[in-house]
Amino acid sequence: METRLIGKSFLDGKPLEVCVSEGKIKSVLSVDTCPENVWIGTGFTDIQVNGYSGLDYNSIQSDILALGQISRKLLSCGVTSHFPTIITNSPEKISALIHQVVQLRKMDSLAHSCITGIHIEGPFISPVDGPRGAHFREFVQAPDWNLFQKWINESEGLIRMITLSPEWEGSTSFIEKCVESGILVSIGHTNANHEQIMEAVKAGARLSTHLGNGMHSLIARHPNYLWSQLAAENLSATIIADGFHLPAEVIQVFKKVKAEKLMLVSDSVALAGMPPGEYEAAVGGKVTLASNGKLHLLGNPNTLAGSAMNILQGINFLLKNNLVDLPEAWQMASIRPHRLFEPAFEPFTIGQKADLILAEQLPDHSLKIIKVFKNEVEIPLG
Repeated sequence: METRLIGKSFLDGKPLEVCVSEGKIKSVLSVDTCPENVWIGTGFTDIQVNGYSGLDYNSIQSDILALGQISRKLLSCGVTSHFPTIITNSPEKISALIHQVVQLRKMDSLAHSCITGIHIEGPFISPVDGPRGAHFREFVQAPDWNLFQKWINESEGLIRMITLSPEWEGSTSFIEKCVESGILVSIGHTNANHEQIMEAVKAGARLSTHLGNGMHSLIARHPNYLWSQLAAENLSATIIADGFHLPAEVIQVFKKVKAEKLMLVSDSVALAGMPPGEYEAAVGGKVTLASNGKLHLLGNPNTLAGSAMNILQGINFLLKNNLVDLPEAWQMASIRPHRLFEPAFEPFTIGQKADLILAEQLPDHSLKIIKVFKNEVEIPLG
């Protein structure tokens, strides 16, 4: 059975017809016209998902298959690929959480296709209050290659990314070994000085994790680790665009500096999509989810505990605030993070997996998902 999708290309806004058959792209044709506000593009790739809709990759589950609902819920938001993100914890707990994701993919074919990597965020981050964010201090430690290699083996090659701080002695050697092993190294939750950050980039670090967050509330005007990462031309950067992690004007500046190297993540935790209230969370412990969607440590509104949004909401924040146009917002959540791991990836290629979205742009400029295709089928929305 063939399915024909017609809309404006997320690359350039030109009318396009894409024919999908047996889960693959069969043909791509330019057409003269298409519905005015309907767009078509590749599915979103979110490389930082701690949890979603009451389910948590950072908690051991009595029923591993329950975690498969994260993939299904995210699909309805247009996220066709994501990285479960395991944060700072004891070495034993991290091993158990890695094993849990590996087992989930073996037991659930849809989760297998949606989970395309694991992101380890910590424990090799800064122990300092502020840069450490909501990560548990007692488990923060210096980079340990033997330990990380053990986790790589336990993941059966699924670990594709690590967030660390290069302020630790031995960081340069650790980063070099990660790069040699095909692991993307991202700088985040850091209190590193300029020289340490430059050495990390020289060693192969290629990304900044949620730039502008996981840092002190007040920093020296210069030098500081924010300027250093902005100035590093070889560093791409992810941002959380939920209206709480970064003001709109900061995103404007980051966009001007990083240009096509700037991309979106959700950093969603299990409380994303849950009602307001006080919760006990694996990420941050006791937290408050405010009625406006802000998630912070209990009694400390200035320390965020991850985000309660999905990546589609991040796109819509950018669009509603006129920070970028629709093609760029879509690309920030799709091909840019995808190319961190597959540099040669080109969308709309014949024979390619049809991980596609059809969406409508509403009068307020926001994007509404109409159809999502994954694994040969159209995914039910809702």
